[in-house]
Amino acid sequence: MRTDSTKYTNFTGWIDPPDDVRPALDGDLTCDIAVIGGGMGGMAAALRLAERDQDVVLLESEFCGYGSASRNGGQIAGAPGGDLRMLSIQSPKKMPVMAKLAENAGRYVEELMQRHEIDCDYVANGLVWGAVSPLMMLRVRTQAAILRAFGGNGTVGNREELGLPAGFVGGMRESIGGMLNPGKLARGVRRALLASSAKVFEQSRVSDVRRTGGIVELTTPHGTVRANKVILATNAYGGEWDITPKNLATPLYVIEIESEPIAPERLAELDWTSRCGIITQHQLMTHYRLTERNTIVCGVRRAQRGQTFPLPDRVPDPAVVEDMGKDLARRFPTLSDVSIERAWGGWIGISPDWLSVAGQVGDNVFYAMACNGHGLCQVPYVAHQLADYVVDGEMSDDLAGIWSNTSKYPPSMSLLMQPFVLRAVWALDRFNDFFNGSRTLARRALRRGRRGVA
Repeated sequence: MRTDSTKYTNFTGWIDPPDDVRPALDGDLTCDIAVIGGGMGGMAAALRLAERDQDVVLLESEFCGYGSASRNGGQIAGAPGGDLRMLSIQSPKKMPVMAKLAENAGRYVEELMQRHEIDCDYVANGLVWGAVSPLMMLRVRTQAAILRAFGGNGTVGNREELGLPAGFVGGMRESIGGMLNPGKLARGVRRALLASSAKVFEQSRVSDVRRTGGIVELTTPHGTVRANKVILATNAYGGEWDITPKNLATPLYVIEIESEPIAPERLAELDWTSRCGIITQHQLMTHYRLTERNTIVCGVRRAQRGQTFPLPDRVPDPAVVEDMGKDLARRFPTLSDVSIERAWGGWIGISPDWLSVAGQVGDNVFYAMACNGHGLCQVPYVAHQLADYVVDGEMSDDLAGIWSNTSKYPPSMSLLMQPFVLRAVWALDRFNDFFNGSRTLARRALRRGRRGVA
């Protein structure tokens, strides 16, 4: 696919920035609970605290919904993602919790959309773990069996049964979730938050977090917040402060690309009848989905490691975007002449065990670290549960299952996610694509389509 006219942006391509950005904190104030971070997690936590009549302040460096909350592929998952074989060996006790948490998180976001009347183009058509070759289909079946063993649900089927485009062999459709516009979702939650009793200060980057006696003091360029309790909902950005547990998040920069609008008759030729979002079972997954504007969004495929804090605000690497465009052309050969209209990216954080985690540092600093490629709905759900715990002192089963009191995590994930390792994994995926027949299958699908047209 052509990338010569691609528009690169450091914000999401799903929605335009808001025209009502709230003013920065100017001066000093006190509150009972402060939330740092205005992504889906921070907004969900502050919104829940406001619903519980708490005195809450939220600080966001840009505007609420600026970060990865609105930049992802827009797919609601109802099951843990990633390599369940590896995760079941690495964290066998945590996997049953994660299977249940994933389902509850999917339902929570559906209820959140309903309760606040958020129109975000949601279609509850599930999410498919897609296979692009017979060998990958074996992996899908293995993953599905592991998921069922841990209490999860999914339907395994071939391409025709799941309504997948030509070039895919089959996959497993999750029983909960679907696709949506994540920018509209984040904007809707932001509207609900601004309408609540929470005090929201955007354009207020927190430069320091430290305890002074029993109070936590948050420093911004033009003011200070002194709070009895603090929730860190900062995803990949938490490493900027010493108070964050060491090695909590390894930052990765991931990219989304979107094609130009495609004629309906050309999309019909793909035979993508379910319009389900698809996540491949590569080591570094690639996802594909159709949108309401008749475009295809594709994401990740190659991740880039963040090395130092603060993390830079950057635009996608054109070389990576070109590689992603080539992948789209190989996966959908009939659309090889289509242009990539826009590309955007953002920082995500990978937790020490690649699963959701929440915890506490001392008596009054709490944190949540979710998603990790398991779907955006885990972020607000875990933050919602954490807000209730901060108020009541009682944990839900889901929160208890991912809880940690440590102030320092092992550096294993940080050591593993080195640039040369990520590059090697990308190369391994491409090697497997070349030899496992996935390109051949896509070309056969193109030939079948041409014969059908003829």
